[in-house]
Amino acid sequence: MMSEDGYNTDFPRNPLYIFFSDFRSVLKFDELGLEIARIALPAALALTADPIASLVDTAFIGQIGPVELAAVGVSIALFNQVSRIAIFPLVSITTSFVAEEDACSSQQDTVRDHKECIEIGINNPTEETIELIPEKHKDSLSDEFKTSSSIFSISKPPAKKRNIPSASSALIIGGVLGLFQAVFLISAAKPLLSFMGVKHDSPMMRPSQRYLSLRSLGAPAVLLSLAAQGVFRGFKDTTTPLFATVIGDVTNIILDPIFIFVFRLGVTGAATAHVISQYLMCGILLWKLMGQVDIFNMSTKHLQFCRFMKNGFLLLMRVIAVTFCVTLSASLAAREGSTSMAAFQVCLQVWLATSLLADGYAVAGQAILASAFAKKDYKRAAATASRVLQGHNQLMP
Repeated sequence: MMSEDGYNTDFPRNPLYIFFSDFRSVLKFDELGLEIARIALPAALALTADPIASLVDTAFIGQIGPVELAAVGVSIALFNQVSRIAIFPLVSITTSFVAEEDACSSQQDTVRDHKECIEIGINNPTEETIELIPEKHKDSLSDEFKTSSSIFSISKPPAKKRNIPSASSALIIGGVLGLFQAVFLISAAKPLLSFMGVKHDSPMMRPSQRYLSLRSLGAPAVLLSLAAQGVFRGFKDTTTPLFATVIGDVTNIILDPIFIFVFRLGVTGAATAHVISQYLMCGILLWKLMGQVDIFNMSTKHLQFCRFMKNGFLLLMRVIAVTFCVTLSASLAAREGSTSMAAFQVCLQVWLATSLLADGYAVAGQAILASAFAKKDYKRAAATASRVLQGHNQLMP
């Protein structure tokens, strides 16, 4: 059975049926399909932009030598492992919480505006009323209405910023986790690299430690940027994060050859360019976010740290399991020498650049599902889950 919105509403109790229900509508551009595409496409491009920039970064570093490329590969694998433990739970939870709060806030604003309109009771002349008035009195009547409307005209109040407690909570948590990550990686860089298979007398130790220490300075910007992206995703706005990501990555690509070859800074220049691009991206996202959300609402009564921690812990084990395989592979490749590690780094960046395309569906599904559940629109939630899962399966080989 099809609803008025164009999606199937007959979902049986067997949850596996959602993979096969209404399969012909997966790529249908109805209202739901257009909303998924509007969110998923910019999200996929933003997710793919960073690995592509890292691939270009890898190409520049590869011009220095295989030892430097291998050293950077180990450092990036270690940095990503530590980062993703915090990144994935933070972004995912922020997206769901913000979408839920924004949907509830929109419903409350709609009800409040409707009540205000009823209470104000603005009367305007209708066409039927004007038709009943003689022709000679129409001009004087219209003048009276113009005069009264100009006197009693209601000026629209300036648009208020959204009050989303989850946004403030996410930014605070992201900033604290970023500072903690920076201190941890800088202070424990050498033993962590030794654990990854880089020996003390290895030629990779010095450049990898230098790159990891400098790259870690950008950890607060990385976590803050991703927390802000989670807020925008909750608003179903993936265009703004794409805009900031492209500017940051282009800046990184421009600064890389300048710092590496012109200033002859080597891996130090590559790390410096990356940190500058991350803080630029963070600044753009925070600037855009402050125009829409009151992020300085720091009342402890409204902040939701406990809710974040509770749900974040449930996702933590999943993230560790996913990233452990990549980190273990990087560690084993590093033990084989600089050539093997350099080859692994190139293949990893190519794989990441292509595999993240389907994750745009996940972003769209998460935002729409959270909003639908907040509005208790379970039919739309079921239809969204079906579309997203089937579309993701078609994109993935």
